[in-house]
Amino acid sequence: MGKGFLLRLLATVVLLLATYNPEGKSYFHWVASDGWRFTPLKAFVGVCLLVGWVILLRATMESLGALGMLLAAAFFGTLIWLIVSWMHLQPQTTKGLTYLILLGLAAVLSTGSVWSIWRRRMTGQIDVDEHHDSNIP
Repeated sequence: MGKGFLLRLLATVVLLLATYNPEGKSYFHWVASDGWRFTPLKAFVGVCLLVGWVILLRATMESLGALGMLLAAAFFGTLIWLIVSWMHLQPQTTKGLTYLILLGLAAVLSTGSVWSIWRRRMTGQIDVDEHHDSNIP
Protein backbone atom coordinates (compact mmCIF):
# COMPACT_ATOMS: atom_id res chain seq x y z
CA MET A 1 0.00 0.00 0.00
CA GLY A 2 1.37 3.32 -0.98
CA LYS A 3 1.42 6.60 0.84
CA GLY A 4 -1.17 7.97 -1.60
CA PHE A 5 -3.67 5.28 -0.65
CA LEU A 6 -3.11 5.79 3.06
CA LEU A 7 -3.65 9.54 2.72
CA ARG A 8 -6.85 8.95 0.76
CA LEU A 9 -7.98 6.40 3.34
CA LEU A 10 -7.33 8.90 6.14
CA ALA A 11 -9.22 11.64 4.30
CA THR A 12 -12.11 9.25 3.64
CA VAL A 13 -12.26 8.17 7.28
CA VAL A 14 -12.28 11.82 8.38
CA LEU A 15 -15.13 12.61 5.96
CA LEU A 16 -17.13 9.56 7.08
CA LEU A 17 -16.67 10.18 10.80
CA ALA A 18 -17.35 13.91 10.43
CA THR A 19 -20.61 13.08 8.66
CA TYR A 20 -21.68 10.30 11.04
CA ASN A 21 -20.12 8.29 13.82
CA PRO A 22 -21.51 6.21 16.67
CA GLU A 23 -19.95 8.43 19.33
CA GLY A 24 -22.63 11.07 18.74
CA LYS A 25 -20.15 13.78 17.73
CA SER A 26 -20.81 14.23 14.03
CA TYR A 27 -22.56 16.57 11.63
CA PHE A 28 -25.63 14.34 11.70
CA HIS A 29 -25.86 14.54 15.49
CA TRP A 30 -25.09 18.27 15.54
CA VAL A 31 -27.96 19.06 13.18
CA ALA A 32 -30.36 16.55 14.79
CA SER A 33 -29.70 17.86 18.31
CA ASP A 34 -31.42 21.15 17.53
CA GLY A 35 -34.57 19.76 15.95
CA TRP A 36 -33.06 19.73 12.47
CA ARG A 37 -32.95 23.54 12.36
CA PHE A 38 -30.25 24.92 10.13
CA THR A 39 -28.13 27.92 10.93
CA PRO A 40 -25.77 29.54 8.42
CA LEU A 41 -22.83 27.68 10.04
CA LYS A 42 -24.61 24.31 9.88
CA ALA A 43 -25.54 24.94 6.25
CA PHE A 44 -21.96 25.93 5.36
CA VAL A 45 -20.45 22.88 7.06
CA GLY A 46 -23.09 20.71 5.37
CA VAL A 47 -22.17 22.09 1.95
CA CYS A 48 -18.46 21.48 2.66
CA LEU A 49 -19.20 17.86 3.59
CA LEU A 50 -21.41 17.49 0.52
CA VAL A 51 -18.58 18.74 -1.71
CA GLY A 52 -16.26 16.14 -0.19
CA TRP A 53 -18.84 13.39 -0.71
CA VAL A 54 -19.52 14.37 -4.32
CA ILE A 55 -15.80 14.43 -5.15
CA LEU A 56 -15.20 11.07 -3.46
CA LEU A 57 -18.26 9.32 -4.89
CA ARG A 58 -17.65 10.67 -8.38
CA ALA A 59 -14.01 9.56 -8.35
CA THR A 60 -15.07 6.12 -7.10
CA MET A 61 -17.88 5.71 -9.64
CA GLU A 62 -15.72 6.84 -12.56
CA SER A 63 -12.86 4.62 -11.47
CA LEU A 64 -14.69 1.45 -10.45
CA GLY A 65 -18.14 1.75 -11.97
CA ALA A 66 -21.21 0.17 -10.40
CA LEU A 67 -19.99 -3.41 -10.78
CA GLY A 68 -16.56 -2.51 -9.40
CA MET A 69 -18.13 -0.81 -6.39
CA LEU A 70 -20.25 -3.89 -5.77
CA LEU A 71 -17.19 -6.15 -6.03
CA ALA A 72 -15.13 -3.87 -3.77
CA ALA A 73 -17.94 -3.83 -1.19
CA ALA A 74 -18.16 -7.62 -1.37
CA PHE A 75 -14.37 -7.94 -1.07
CA PHE A 76 -13.98 -5.65 1.93
CA GLY A 77 -17.19 -6.86 3.57
CA THR A 78 -16.10 -10.48 3.44
CA LEU A 79 -12.54 -9.54 4.46
CA ILE A 80 -13.87 -7.85 7.60
CA TRP A 81 -16.12 -10.83 8.24
CA LEU A 82 -13.14 -13.19 7.81
CA ILE A 83 -10.96 -11.19 10.21
CA VAL A 84 -13.76 -10.99 12.78
CA SER A 85 -14.32 -14.76 12.57
CA TRP A 86 -10.60 -15.62 12.75
CA MET A 87 -10.07 -13.37 15.74
CA HIS A 88 -13.28 -14.65 17.34
CA LEU A 89 -14.52 -11.08 17.72
CA GLN A 90 -18.13 -10.59 18.61
CA PRO A 91 -19.26 -7.08 17.68
CA GLN A 92 -22.03 -7.28 20.27
CA THR A 93 -22.74 -3.57 20.32
CA THR A 94 -24.25 -1.41 17.66
CA LYS A 95 -21.28 0.92 18.08
CA GLY A 96 -18.77 -1.81 17.21
CA LEU A 97 -20.78 -2.96 14.23
CA THR A 98 -21.17 0.62 13.01
CA TYR A 99 -17.41 1.15 13.14
CA LEU A 100 -16.86 -2.05 11.12
CA ILE A 101 -19.36 -0.88 8.49
CA LEU A 102 -17.72 2.56 8.34
CA LEU A 103 -14.30 0.91 7.96
CA GLY A 104 -15.57 -1.21 5.05
CA LEU A 105 -17.16 1.83 3.40
CA ALA A 106 -13.94 3.81 3.82
CA ALA A 107 -11.97 0.97 2.24
CA VAL A 108 -14.32 0.82 -0.77
CA LEU A 109 -14.28 4.58 -1.34
CA SER A 110 -10.51 4.85 -0.84
CA THR A 111 -9.89 2.02 -3.28
CA GLY A 112 -12.15 3.70 -5.80
CA SER A 113 -10.28 6.96 -5.46
CA VAL A 114 -6.93 5.32 -6.34
CA TRP A 115 -8.02 2.50 -8.66
CA SER A 116 -7.30 4.40 -11.88
CA ILE A 117 -3.76 5.10 -10.69
CA TRP A 118 -3.18 1.46 -9.76
CA ARG A 119 -4.66 0.20 -13.05
CA ARG A 120 -2.43 2.53 -15.05
CA ARG A 121 0.65 1.29 -13.16
CA MET A 122 -0.30 -2.39 -13.58
CA THR A 123 -1.36 -2.32 -17.23
CA GLY A 124 0.11 0.81 -18.72
CA GLN A 125 -3.39 1.86 -19.83
CA ILE A 126 -4.70 5.30 -19.03
CA ASP A 127 -8.23 6.45 -18.39
CA VAL A 128 -9.54 9.10 -20.73
CA ASP A 129 -12.37 11.32 -19.61
CA GLU A 130 -14.82 12.38 -22.25
CA HIS A 131 -14.35 16.08 -22.97
CA HIS A 132 -16.77 18.12 -25.00
CA ASP A 133 -15.01 20.75 -27.08
CA SER A 134 -17.12 23.05 -29.20
CA ASN A 135 -14.31 23.34 -31.77
CA ILE A 136 -14.32 19.61 -32.53
CA PRO A 137 -17.11 18.48 -34.86
